[in-house]
Amino acid sequence: MASLLFAGTAHAATAAPAYKPVLAKSPIYKTGKLGFDTCKEPKVQSGTLDEVKGYLEVVLDCLNAAWEPKVKKAGFKFTKPTMQVISKPGAQTGCGKFPEGGVQALYCSTNKKITYFASSNLVEEPNDLMLMLVLAHEYGHHIQQLTGMFKAFTPYNGKNQARVLDESRRIELQAECLSGVFTGSVWHSLGRQETDFTYWVRNGGTGLNLSALGVKVENWGEKTHGNAKNTGTWLKRGFDTESAGGCNTWKAPKSQVS
Repeated sequence: MASLLFAGTAHAATAAPAYKPVLAKSPIYKTGKLGFDTCKEPKVQSGTLDEVKGYLEVVLDCLNAAWEPKVKKAGFKFTKPTMQVISKPGAQTGCGKFPEGGVQALYCSTNKKITYFASSNLVEEPNDLMLMLVLAHEYGHHIQQLTGMFKAFTPYNGKNQARVLDESRRIELQAECLSGVFTGSVWHSLGRQETDFTYWVRNGGTGLNLSALGVKVENWGEKTHGNAKNTGTWLKRGFDTESAGGCNTWKAPKSQVS
């Protein structure tokens, strides 16, 4: 899969910069397929706060059970993230207040907390896969935190914005890929149609779900998260490989993390 995806693209002008081993050579990449194949997601019909919270709590339990053995196998200490579900922006997250506009969820690496915004229009379709994909994306950031990736970022000093933005895209696209890993692993237990997933691949994945990386940049969009095509590509790559080994964005050419 990797040879097909990257063949003929890693030219000198577009090759990935050299990244620290904690990013590019993490032991988590060698832990194999996730191997967790069952998650009985609750039905979500009306999208009320209690209904959404109940759904997310069940999926979070699945995520913990799926990733704990892999984190330990890679030689890292595993701890569960906490989660809060809010009905309006402004709640304290541990990394400041939850922002207004364009953000469905975020992960704060400082306190290992996922904050999920259950907006009034969150569930437009009862079978929408977004609830799972977004939570699994934010959980991907938790995996990055547990494996030391967040500590390896280039400090933002106003002079290296291009490097900081490149790293931001790689971390976000990796989290998107890790979301696909979990979803692919449990897919056959969900009883869903293929189109429930391919819709998100075609439409740019979970999009602009801001993670609290502690980096101050002006525009939260493609510059920090990657374009829709690449986001969908990494989501599907994780789904197909079912392994963190398929999510090493740190060795991907720049064209695949733009």
